Amino acid sequence: MNTTLDLSELEFKIGQLFMVGMPGPHLDDSTEKLIRDYHVGGVILFSRNILDPLQIAALCKNLQEKSMLHQGTPLFLAIDQEGGRVARLKDPFTCFSGNEAMAKDKFPLKRAREFGKVTAREMKMVGLNMNLAPVLDVRQGPPESHLAGRTFGEDPQTAAGLGTIVIETLQENNIMACAKHFPGLGRADLDPHFQLPKIGLTAEELEAINLPPFKAAIEADVAAIMTSHALYPLLDPDHPATVSEAILTELLRKRLCFNGLIITDDLEMGALVKQGGVAQGALGALQAGSDILLICKDAKNVIDSFHLIRDRILRSEIPLNRLIQAAERVQNSKNRFLKKLPKISIARIKRYFKL
Repeated sequence: MNTTLDLSELEFKIGQLFMVGMPGPHLDDSTEKLIRDYHVGGVILFSRNILDPLQIAALCKNLQEKSMLHQGTPLFLAIDQEGGRVARLKDPFTCFSGNEAMAKDKFPLKRAREFGKVTAREMKMVGLNMNLAPVLDVRQGPPESHLAGRTFGEDPQTAAGLGTIVIETLQENNIMACAKHFPGLGRADLDPHFQLPKIGLTAEELEAINLPPFKAAIEADVAAIMTSHALYPLLDPDHPATVSEAILTELLRKRLCFNGLIITDDLEMGALVKQGGVAQGALGALQAGSDILLICKDAKNVIDSFHLIRDRILRSEIPLNRLIQAAERVQNSKNRFLKKLPKISIARIKRYFKL
């Protein structure tokens, strides 16, 4: 057996790498099972999980209580709250107009700070702790439809400057930020939710356009960077970024010196599923350098991925050290941001949202 860990400790570390979706607005048996039996480290919420501020607060409180009971450690509770059309928290939460509108505003820096401050306040109030934002893809020509309105535009310095303000403001207010989608989807001509984009960057474009916003995010100590499900032949002709050691370990870790969390985009998206399935994607992402494996819908995919990774480690086909590195980054991030969970006040929520 390729481990000095006992089986229960090994399984706990594997489970902590998973961030999972859940089916509805209340904690269900399948999600509690993932927390209790598979030790998942985080939950991501979507529109299907959200009714109103009081319901979200109750759900987040319940999730954290179950995690502390079954695991003794809190969960990452994440959401996509970019503003514009990708904002899971709707009215009465504050609605912002999104990155493209922010960049075109008369006072973009002020808008970026306002977005970060208000979004952090409202997320923290209901118990959320991670915002999967900002988008740092730099648009090159007309955007593919799934990115429309979500980028800061075609200027990498604008993306770097506004992205840095959003990251710093969120994290100053104890909400983890996540820069996405590394190393950039600005030239994508397909939607990775369904197909695998092939992005023919030159070395000059990579250095001058794609990387500056992510370098700025790293300098701002961003908590997490999300990978893209796209193929970049310049960097790795055979593997999409999410499962590319050349992109995640050699470029992002070693060359750009990023020490925070690498989180995959949803492993159930078509761009990866068509390459070999969800469990194989999770395995490949871990081997390539990812720390959090995002599976947004099907609990069976989480369980299958968990077992595949465990079995490959026990058969010495994945170095134990790769698991330990990832699990340590998860724990370090929880120590940094979740050491003291915010107290959820129903009275304050009612006052703030005028409920």
